[in-house]
Amino acid sequence: MTPKQKENLKRLLSPESAAFIGGNDADFAARQCADAGFKGNIWGVNPKRKTMGGQPCFKTVEELPGAPDIVFLATPKSAAVEAVEALRKAGAGGVVCYTAGFGETGPEGARLEEALIEAAGNVALVGPNCSGLTNFIDDAPLWPFPFKFQHEERGVAFITQSGMLGNTVTLNQRSVPFSYVISAGNQAVLGIEHYLDVLIDIPAVNAIGVYIEGLNNIPEFADAALRALEKNIPIVVLKAGTSEIGSRLTVTHTGTLSGTDDLYQALFDRLGIIRVTSPISMLETLKFITVSGAPKGKRIATFTASGGDCAMIADGGELRGLEFPQPSGEVAERLVGQLPPIATVSNPLDYTTPLWGYEEPLYEVMTTMFKSGYDAAVIVQDYPVSQSAEGMEPYHTDARAFARATREAGIPAAVCTVLSENIDKDTREALIASGVAPLQGIEETLDAIAGAANFGIRREQVMASGSLESLRLPLVLPTSEKTETLDEWQGKELIREAGIPVPEGRRCDGTSAPAAATEIGFPVVVKLISSRLPHKTEAGAVKIGLKNALQVNDAIREITKSVADYAPEFACEEFLVESMVMGAVAELVVGIQNDPQFGQTLIIGTGGTFVELVSDAKTLLLPTDRQTVSAAVDSLKISTMLNGYRGQQPGDREALIDTIMKLGRFAADHTGELTELDINPLLVLEHGVAAVDVLMRMG
Repeated sequence: MTPKQKENLKRLLSPESAAFIGGNDADFAARQCADAGFKGNIWGVNPKRKTMGGQPCFKTVEELPGAPDIVFLATPKSAAVEAVEALRKAGAGGVVCYTAGFGETGPEGARLEEALIEAAGNVALVGPNCSGLTNFIDDAPLWPFPFKFQHEERGVAFITQSGMLGNTVTLNQRSVPFSYVISAGNQAVLGIEHYLDVLIDIPAVNAIGVYIEGLNNIPEFADAALRALEKNIPIVVLKAGTSEIGSRLTVTHTGTLSGTDDLYQALFDRLGIIRVTSPISMLETLKFITVSGAPKGKRIATFTASGGDCAMIADGGELRGLEFPQPSGEVAERLVGQLPPIATVSNPLDYTTPLWGYEEPLYEVMTTMFKSGYDAAVIVQDYPVSQSAEGMEPYHTDARAFARATREAGIPAAVCTVLSENIDKDTREALIASGVAPLQGIEETLDAIAGAANFGIRREQVMASGSLESLRLPLVLPTSEKTETLDEWQGKELIREAGIPVPEGRRCDGTSAPAAATEIGFPVVVKLISSRLPHKTEAGAVKIGLKNALQVNDAIREITKSVADYAPEFACEEFLVESMVMGAVAELVVGIQNDPQFGQTLIIGTGGTFVELVSDAKTLLLPTDRQTVSAAVDSLKISTMLNGYRGQQPGDREALIDTIMKLGRFAADHTGELTELDINPLLVLEHGVAAVDVLMRMG
């Protein structure tokens, strides 16, 4: 985005004039904009109409009385390029291109889209093939579909690659206010990252929701997201197009572990972005974090008047990593005196029906409970929406007690309904006014609290460590299209120079292999050296546990025969004889890949021959830090082995992390050259580590 495009995008998001070009769709959008109360000029452009949506209409762009800040363009595609060029020459700020038939339709459409981009120049072009843009702050809906418009002073900005989802969220019955809804369309000129960059600085925006199918520029998106993190503007993402395998296969084992979705998840984790799996969870998360704020941790206090609700909250919360610490000794003793005899002191707490509808006693119970120290609080209750005011009063009484107690405790709070529909608009708005988020549905509530807590924790980590700048992603440097697979000896020599331990070994021919083994000391491993055979085990080209020279000589013959049967074109000329590493506590796989979108990525996982079967891996984006690597190792199932499983000796965890950090530095030193690096297995010993097998591809 050029500086002029950014200036024009700001005009587009804060317009004083709007133009609508086209036929019936433009006419409807113009009328809807006027009905919403837009205070600026509204003009139409159509050579066959005298008015557009009840507003003045001109035959051509050149006849407009001024340069519009924002334009809704709904012409046939054949006329769109010419119209955009005329708008650029007229000094228009931005164009929302509703017109479709461009890059989404194939090669011919892609060529037309290139012409559209050229015609736009520095105009802030939204789309093409988008549904529109709605501005709830300035009362400017440029939207061709009917919906109930409501002015807002502040709210959530929503950016979507699905046009109709933008319309859907504005129809929500969940009391989520919006400041902007932007349908990004094909992102020919402006991408999601550009909208983020400008929306973050608009005071009326308190959070940003994004529906993503793909991003155009990962480093620019990361820069914008880091600014949002710094300014405490949460970003909640619904990512579509997930895949277990990923979008491309690579020659290394780690390529099968890290698909595109793993890379997006690594990006979101790095930047403190909250990821959700449904539009409902997105709305509830945005509601919670904008009304109540982000918890500083995952310690949750929960109140219900039902044992069943307690169990559902506890079960669902545990799956999401939420914690429900029990009241401490002194607090528990006080609660015994404050609760009815039929109640049991616990968290989640069923305070039972004798306290239901009694504000002061319930307030005292909650205030006492909070002395144990919690990061957030939830009360579960469904409202009988068809009841009279008198019938609703006990529910409101409990909510008032809860709101007062959480406000005094200074922790984020939510009322949770078991069924999403069991809360009316008046109740939702009253709770929001009291600083309590009305969350609809247990699963969605737990998603919202867990996501907000992850955001709060990540932001605290980043701001406390001062590591914001280090989280920026470098520009992605493409590697050469021509790559070379190094043989194992070459790869090991390179990582040995980087300080990564490898077994003592010799490169030799078959005749000298027994002598080399004797020099190294038994037991040894013998492998064929060949850059054309990256996975040697499948070809029978590895023999382990050889205890004397005779066994080495036999191994050479067996490998030669096995490889000849597997792939007759491979010549068995050179062998690697290595000291066999004994006493491994755990086997890991550690890999580096250069992704064309994300740049250099690091994969850490359970290794060995069952690497794909176990599928226990964590993906990080490079560069990274020691704390992040340590947390990634802890997240693996194999960390149980590293910590000393069932009385076994623990592995050298610090040596493992040292080695991974050295690999990260090695990758940085070979940026643009290293295509893939795969160490499998990396053996973790009681003292130290050893890279037993290495596969490397260089550009």
